[in-house]
Amino acid sequence: MQVHRINPCKRWSDITVFNRIAHFVEVPESDTGADIKGQAAQVLSQAEQALAKIDSDRTRLLSVTIYLTDFTNLAALNEVWDAWFDEGTAPSRACVKAELANPDYLVEMAFVAAAGEAF
Repeated sequence: MQVHRINPCKRWSDITVFNRIAHFVEVPESDTGADIKGQAAQVLSQAEQALAKIDSDRTRLLSVTIYLTDFTNLAALNEVWDAWFDEGTAPSRACVKAELANPDYLVEMAFVAAAGEAF
């Protein structure tokens, strides 16, 4: 079976798909000065764009690992998260506290999703 890499470079690929299971990571790209709600909304919007590239959508997310720099932001993150998913469609998830590569990032998310049939 083929491994599909979308936008690969030397250090990473934007999305890696094997056996119709996709893996990708999103960080807030457009406004790192935003609060946690703004950064979480950016990450989820970017995830939606990534899912479209693999003929998928948020209802086909299998799991998400959320990296937060500060657990005092968890309630605000959950507000954005809960609004993004329709009832009964949220994936399994883990949320961990971590120091992120860019000190302006408040959140980073690693996604696993079912890809479309082309993959």
